[in-house]
Amino acid sequence: MTTPDVEWTVRKVLDWTRGHFEKQEIDAPRLTAELLLAHLLKITRVKLYVDLDRPMQKGELAEYKALIQRRLAHEPTQYLMGTREFYGRPFAVDARVLIPRNETELLVEVVLRALPKDAPSRVLDLCTGSGCIALSIAAERPQASVWATDLEPGALEVAKANAEALGLGARVTFMQGDLFAAVPVGPTFDLIVSNPPYVKTSELATLQKEVRREPRTALDGGVDGLDLIRRLAAEALPRLKPGGLLALEIGEDQGPATAELLTRAGCHDVRVEPDLERRDRMVFGRAPKG
Repeated sequence: MTTPDVEWTVRKVLDWTRGHFEKQEIDAPRLTAELLLAHLLKITRVKLYVDLDRPMQKGELAEYKALIQRRLAHEPTQYLMGTREFYGRPFAVDARVLIPRNETELLVEVVLRALPKDAPSRVLDLCTGSGCIALSIAAERPQASVWATDLEPGALEVAKANAEALGLGARVTFMQGDLFAAVPVGPTFDLIVSNPPYVKTSELATLQKEVRREPRTALDGGVDGLDLIRRLAAEALPRLKPGGLLALEIGEDQGPATAELLTRAGCHDVRVEPDLERRDRMVFGRAPKG
């Protein structure tokens, strides 16, 4: 992309980048090229195709080349763009937070069905990261009082910025600390939800290089991947209202073990639900009704 006698149009830049990404085995090479170029030019991907013959300026080419180099170094596309859409809303993301996944949208969809649309409720999101779960719930359930915690101050900075950008800054209370230690004693919740770290420590090195660029503290679930899930199961019931719901995202091989942990802790109506690829992905349990 440095040939001086070539007029680098949007079309040529996309074609060259796609081919280069394919050779370097970058996932979704065409889509990645489009996303990065649209981000750089501050236009939509549709607009790219309207302007395929638009010549690129030298400064634009230099900036785009820098993005390509970072992507070839396995920096996630979402970090390069600084944003990830989740449940229909844009969320700022960077290296301080886990990139929201489609599977987590399913978790939000299920827990929303458990929350009243036109009545107050209290929700606690543990390990909030970018705030995608807490803020999606706050947006979809205007009468809910939503609290969110994270151990990492950097993650909470991102979550708070997302809350302000989405006009939800006054709706969510953010607290720094280790799971329930961050939450004042006294309040109980209709829903406690979490997407905790659940990758086995031994498997971290086998993850995609892009995933390994995400925060280790948001991925590493200990020897069996259940360190935080075990604590959540053991500590959640006293913080739930009678009949309140505990909802956890899990690894695909952790359904039976997590269900057993919730059952042993005293949860009722424990169930495991799959993601769209029929892999175990969510576990739910309720506090006794009294």
